Amino acid sequence: LGELGIDWDLWLSPLGLVLALLVSGLGALIAVYAGGYLGDDAEKRARFYPAFFVFMAAMLGLAVTENLVVLFVFWELTSVASYLLIGFFFEKEESRLSARDSLLVTGAGGVALLAGILLLGQAAGDYRIGVLEERAGDIAAHPLYPAIFWCVFAGAMTKSAQVPCHFWLPGAMAAPAPVSAYLHSATMVKAGVFLLALLHPVLGGTPLWHFTLMGFGAATATWAALVAMVQTDLKRLLAYTTLSTLGTLVMLLGLEHGLAAKAAVLLLIVHALYKGSLFMVAGALEKLTGTRDVRRLGGLMRAMPGLGIAAVVAAASMSGLPPFVGFIAKELLYEVKLESPYVGWPLLASGFVAGAANLVVALRVGVTPFLAPPDESEGAVRRKEVPHPHPALWFGPALLGFGGLLLGLLPNTLLGGPLLGAVAQIRVEEVEFELALWHGFNLVLLLSAATVVAGLCVYLLRRPVHLAALRLARRLGDRSARRAFRAGFDAFLAGSGAAMDRLQSGRLARYLAIVLGTGVLLAGWALRTSGFAPFPREWSAPRPDLLVAAVLVAVAACGALAARRRMAAIFFVGCAGFGLAAVFALSGAPDLAITQILVETLTLALFALAIYGLPALEPVRRSRRSMAWNGLRGLLAAVVGLLFAMLALKALDLELGEPVAREIARLSVPEGFGRNIVNVVLVDFRALDTFGESAVLAIAALGVAAMFGRAPRRPESGAADPSPVLLASARYTAPAMLAFSVFLLLRGHNEPGGGFIGGLTAAMASMLGHLARPGEPLRVFGMKPVFAIGLGLGLALLSGLPGLLSGGAFLEAAWGPEFTLPPAGKIKLGSPLLFDVGVYALVAGIVLTLFREMSSAGASRRRQESWT
Repeated sequence: LGELGIDWDLWLSPLGLVLALLVSGLGALIAVYAGGYLGDDAEKRARFYPAFFVFMAAMLGLAVTENLVVLFVFWELTSVASYLLIGFFFEKEESRLSARDSLLVTGAGGVALLAGILLLGQAAGDYRIGVLEERAGDIAAHPLYPAIFWCVFAGAMTKSAQVPCHFWLPGAMAAPAPVSAYLHSATMVKAGVFLLALLHPVLGGTPLWHFTLMGFGAATATWAALVAMVQTDLKRLLAYTTLSTLGTLVMLLGLEHGLAAKAAVLLLIVHALYKGSLFMVAGALEKLTGTRDVRRLGGLMRAMPGLGIAAVVAAASMSGLPPFVGFIAKELLYEVKLESPYVGWPLLASGFVAGAANLVVALRVGVTPFLAPPDESEGAVRRKEVPHPHPALWFGPALLGFGGLLLGLLPNTLLGGPLLGAVAQIRVEEVEFELALWHGFNLVLLLSAATVVAGLCVYLLRRPVHLAALRLARRLGDRSARRAFRAGFDAFLAGSGAAMDRLQSGRLARYLAIVLGTGVLLAGWALRTSGFAPFPREWSAPRPDLLVAAVLVAVAACGALAARRRMAAIFFVGCAGFGLAAVFALSGAPDLAITQILVETLTLALFALAIYGLPALEPVRRSRRSMAWNGLRGLLAAVVGLLFAMLALKALDLELGEPVAREIARLSVPEGFGRNIVNVVLVDFRALDTFGESAVLAIAALGVAAMFGRAPRRPESGAADPSPVLLASARYTAPAMLAFSVFLLLRGHNEPGGGFIGGLTAAMASMLGHLARPGEPLRVFGMKPVFAIGLGLGLALLSGLPGLLSGGAFLEAAWGPEFTLPPAGKIKLGSPLLFDVGVYALVAGIVLTLFREMSSAGASRRRQESWT
């Protein structure tokens, strides 16, 4: 989409490189882990791996894309793939509901993000991040900046699960463990943080950015940490600390100095390592023991030493103990908050709570199941009953856990370069710093030690803390954000269903009222704003013959309204149609007049068949309510009629340049080889429009046939003998009408006629023959109606190939020789004639299909009445 400024330019920035390495590296380990987790279940493997790799590809696309519109495409693809993976156990209702919650929340954020990206492109004139960074000052001063920021932040907030959109992440723990380890610790939930870091040079540096990110991030980090410490489910323990870390990352991006950016990038990497490892440990424990309740686990180190060692190492890094890289990240976080003088102490308190929660969760997930004494109570897992884990279940956790140890021992060597590049990209300036495991005895070290002590105290008092939390939860009731969201969604569905029941009432009159009323409002507003003049500039008295025809149409319309029998109503409607045909004929439009006459004749026949056996029209009700409704309907009908009259007058009043009709008339003979301008337009100049309309008519006719559920037709037993008069008349009239239809087809390019009129005439001839001989099948030139429809579409399609094959456009006219046929005059061979023949067959087939279905429905009603 280069013309719209949308190109997929691969762009591997330092931040993108960090995310791409996390996505591909952890993805490879979890792909191996998933093989052991799913076992030999081929059906689950076949469903898991395609969605898994689609998600991985989408995340990689997110990491290496510079154009924000293309980035949005990958952004939404991650939501779709995540929906499939969270709902992997689709037989469980909670899995389906959790997948729906995540899709709705992240999808709503995606819509907001798209709006922000479009507004950003409008404000800056480009969608490429490099160009946007150059124009950051203009964007910050633009009136659209607040709207851009809130839209972008809404997308990031929903994807990275910030309060109050956080609830979908704990619910997503219904997914398999490989999904939780990959999507909800290292990749998808980091996409929002990645977007904020990527756009920090573009949108950052303003008070709105600073206080919003800091406030939402600190609230999410603190609240999630408090909730995490009272959980007992292994995966929910990890999910809430993931929420806390995501809040910390958002908060760090709101602080405007290089140390905060350094801490954010380091925490992004460190968290992916230890949290991915512990999620895989939790999944392995659930698979091997059949439970995720940490209270039922203990003493499993001898049964699974490899998994136990990996869990303990990852837990040490999550706890922030030296010499693991988690210790460096924790000290760096405290250092950032101590150097933020205005907001440092509130953020320091938030970080202290989050650090203590991390230690509590790390001990409960990584240490308690393996090193705590086994629980001998009923329902506890017995060590002897636990099978040995498959190597794939502990290889990935061990590699990630010891990776955290290696990074802690060699931080500057292994992480210095990536961090320098990523921080420089966020800050848009050159930065210098070193990572070190030891900074001496200082306030940061004291705070780190205090965090460990506080976490150990909460861990040792976990039982009374958990009981107190349960009592508080019972007192407050279920007032969770997830419950509120689902209740709101159910209420929305109920409300929309009630509105749909009122609108989709099954009453045609109500549908027409809604459609016509809406049309009146829109067209009336357009007329009001267009400077409508009530009369054209050149006004003359109406012709007497046209006035008589118009009065006939009006009287017939009133007769249709006053009729109390269906056949009488149809008769008056037909009279109105014939009156319009007279208007066309008197106005110099013979083609329209002939078409109108044929259509009205066929419509009368079809209506007569359709209403046969239906009850009489309901009598007019005299209640006040019915009188009021009838009055409103009459008023709407009058307004619609008046509006169409005003539109016609407005059309006469338009000041145009050279009318297109004159150009068409000038080209009709030299280029279209025809004097009948209407036919030349239909089969040559605008043949593609005619082809599309023909296809729509064919689909509608086949839809009617399908709706009636047509079964194989058989002659109706006991049918009355045909009228001798009708039989004698049809014997000569039907063949003559068929011959006349061919005459109309062939002469239509120069005189009134053409494929449409000829097809209608041929259909009338076939209907007359069938009515005279009901036992014979309905045919036109020996063809079944459906075959005639297919033949017509095929010929119309075939007529477009000569122009296409000769290097022109589809349905461009290709002409051949000319000859004279005495009845029809001069006939020019060419693709428009073939197209007109296709229209002829198509129209005849459509009309006969409708006639057959209507007559079949009438016969069915007659049989039902006779049986009754």
